Amino acid sequence: MKMIKKILGTIFAAYALLLFAGTLLIVFIPIWISSFFSEPTPSKVFLTIGRFWMKVYMPLIGCPVRTKGREHFAKGQTYVVVCNHNALIDVPVTTPGVPGVNKTLAKASMGKIPLFGVLYRIGGILVDRSDETSRKNSIIQMRNALDMGMHMLLYPEGTRNRTGEPLKPFYDGAFTLAIDAQVPIIPSLLFHTKIVNPAGKGFYAWPHHIDYHFLPPVPTAGLTKDDVPALKEKVFKIMWDYYLANDK
Repeated sequence: MKMIKKILGTIFAAYALLLFAGTLLIVFIPIWISSFFSEPTPSKVFLTIGRFWMKVYMPLIGCPVRTKGREHFAKGQTYVVVCNHNALIDVPVTTPGVPGVNKTLAKASMGKIPLFGVLYRIGGILVDRSDETSRKNSIIQMRNALDMGMHMLLYPEGTRNRTGEPLKPFYDGAFTLAIDAQVPIIPSLLFHTKIVNPAGKGFYAWPHHIDYHFLPPVPTAGLTKDDVPALKEKVFKIMWDYYLANDK
């Protein structure tokens, strides 16, 4: 039975990848054209098309997305949105799922992938974590994005959570940024993406619905960099407790 499921999972992964590549060719040209304009136009075009794209694509691969908690985003307010990170499919769920215009932080190497890299360069801020100059520039770009009214969507675990725990320990970056910009943090959680893309199974995927929940904002007004550890711990506990209570 395990062997049959592995074969079916490989076939499904191939189907999902081919469908993604095929639909990418359809949406690529208008997104690419938008890249010649100044921000926030490219991001707006990218997200408008991307939301429609994923609204069609995700159900076609048997992974419809159910979103909860959008009412926590106040009109005219910019946020740092933090989310857990379990699987490769997280990005096409979270980026179009966050209301309004948003950017995320991505590895610089992702921007070098043919065609797909264009999407990352528009929808994300690229950083080479091994390069100090690149890290400093990414912080400046994230502040600029917030100043232009765009949300920043960040994964404070840093990399995919391959453990059996609900969350990995958080890094400081997202919380330092939120305090520095004096914008609230919106914790968010993905459910079931570990089922779609299980860690350690190689080229394998399995259809399953995905839930994406936004939680009430956590204020940062008046906080300083000395408050980063306490803020990080507070948000971690909120997300940990909510995950345990809603992972069904």
